[in-house]
Amino acid sequence: MLVANKTQALHKAIMLRVLTHILDDLYLSKALYFKGGICASMLGYLDRFSVDLDFDVKDKAAIKKVRKELENIFNKLDLTIKDSSNNVVQYFLRYDAPKDSRNTLKIDAVDTPYKNSKYEKVILPEINRYAICQTQDTLFANKLVATINRFEINKSIAGRDIYDIHHFLQAGYDYNKKLIEERRGVNADAYIKQLIEFIEINITQNIINQDLNFLLDYKKFNAIRKSLKSETISLLKDRLN
Repeated sequence: MLVANKTQALHKAIMLRVLTHILDDLYLSKALYFKGGICASMLGYLDRFSVDLDFDVKDKAAIKKVRKELENIFNKLDLTIKDSSNNVVQYFLRYDAPKDSRNTLKIDAVDTPYKNSKYEKVILPEINRYAICQTQDTLFANKLVATINRFEINKSIAGRDIYDIHHFLQAGYDYNKKLIEERRGVNADAYIKQLIEFIEINITQNIINQDLNFLLDYKKFNAIRKSLKSETISLLKDRLN
């Protein structure tokens, strides 16, 4: 379940409203495959809040129609397109919100999914809708890769990536090794070694604090924040053994 505190309630409502309309659309429900943090949280794989809707597009040839159908939904829900990309399916949608509150929802739909990504049709109990979603091991593999990819592409580091990896490892989840190899060009064990080194060098307490303090409730955040880095490294090393 996607748990939101009172400051996140409106954003959650908007996200679920958009997602419900996408899954009720006969075309989009088959053309878009759900993924990312919200997907993982709604399926019970994660226990934190997330703010963006992420999808894979089944067929690149469908992009034009996907855009049209999405924009019809945005118009129906009275959401303003604040910004969008001409190169990929990406929208920043503005909604009415109190002053100084979050008022923008980002939606991404990647049109070049990897051949080793796996999907399954599952129920999302929170909205009582079926969705084609990335499997648990595919979600985990993508999260492992995202940590370094994000830095290579955008020169940014997300503390939430480390939290999610820690959570998946602690839960004993498997990761899709073939997908890691496809995305990184090395075998999964070699990549895990690279990831451990990256975390040791680049993850600071400040990064963890800034990114996670509004995605986790205070008690959970306070309990894990000081040991998150060392525990994640230890759990990754256990997987290698």
